Amino acid sequence: MPPRKTSRRTTRPPKVALLVETSNAYARELLLGVKEYIRVHGPWNVHLSEHSRGDRPPSWLIDWDGDGVIARVENKQIARALEALRVPVVDFSSHRYLAGAPVVTTDNAAIARLAFDHFIERGFQHFAYCGVDRFAWSVARGGHFDELVRRAGLICEHYADPAGFGPDSDAETDAIAQWLRGLPAPVAVFACYDARGQQLLDACQRAGLAVPDQIAVLGVDNDSLLCELSPPPLSSVMLDTRRTGWEAADLLSRLMQGQRTKAEVHRIPPLGVFTRQSTDIHAVEDPKIARVLQIIREQACAGLTVPELLRKCPMSRRVLEQRMKEVLGRAPHEEIVRVQIRRVQDLLRTTELSLEEIAERSGFRNAQYLSVVFKREVGQPPSEFRLSGRTLPQNGGRTLPHHPRR
Repeated sequence: MPPRKTSRRTTRPPKVALLVETSNAYARELLLGVKEYIRVHGPWNVHLSEHSRGDRPPSWLIDWDGDGVIARVENKQIARALEALRVPVVDFSSHRYLAGAPVVTTDNAAIARLAFDHFIERGFQHFAYCGVDRFAWSVARGGHFDELVRRAGLICEHYADPAGFGPDSDAETDAIAQWLRGLPAPVAVFACYDARGQQLLDACQRAGLAVPDQIAVLGVDNDSLLCELSPPPLSSVMLDTRRTGWEAADLLSRLMQGQRTKAEVHRIPPLGVFTRQSTDIHAVEDPKIARVLQIIREQACAGLTVPELLRKCPMSRRVLEQRMKEVLGRAPHEEIVRVQIRRVQDLLRTTELSLEEIAERSGFRNAQYLSVVFKREVGQPPSEFRLSGRTLPQNGGRTLPHHPRR
């Protein structure tokens, strides 16, 4: 086989093809990472056409005369077409259909570790994984998650894709609902990505299972559109996707300049967990305390007080405070305030509502009192948080990974 050609040494910008779909948030973030690299180190002459995941090679690729390709190589046909070009290729796919190309992808072991730690910190003892068997990265995530659960002396249930169901079909959602009904509660379910997580939440509704009280669901990708549209909003592992795109572009640039590199896998660790309502719970076996926590979650922002809580869940205040502190390490009033502050953070981050309107929607009697409590709990006034917290809420919006970001 003749050697792959490298970029012609001229002053013209290199011609680079991007075979990456634009139909999902993950792929778009990859492309944004590539774009940011080009903005700093370019220019490149980029060819990006309509392309769906798993498509056959586009017709223009046959006689394309370029210098390099960044692609998600999701089938053998694409791999053969890229091999025939004899140009450097960097692959985003964990399938590794193109054996001679380096791969830049997510670190599935680190993603599974974040998910497991996120659930363990919330007291869960029952675990499950809902993946998509046709995706190699999904199988890898499930395997790493299962290993962590088993190391802790626990059991992880796995959803098995039934034959004959189309992806994301109603029939498959019904099958997932049936599977969820057979899991012990409360159970922490790790979804391979946000689309699967959204389907899980739909299945929970069909099965009559309360989220997060009976089923806590965590996705991957932090696709804000999917996560915020889900009922309730979906917690998700945040990937460092733009860095993945940047690293792929940097690697391709070096290859096009004639530098030699091994066809190895470069794994990019995730950033953390963005916590939303679907996992915002501490798993408890005590049904009375579980009911207390459900009422607090549902009614704290309507101005719920501890006396009202006791009327809804009859027991002595001393017993309630003792049980809550044993389970959560917080008193009932502290938990009410925590839920209110989380709501304030969400509204500050995602809306332009005035502080008076936010106070009304989060259960505080006025904006001044809200400001005092917010600064005490968060460490900065709401105005500063609104400026700095547009992307990630402080103190509880994310769970950082245990490894430092490179």
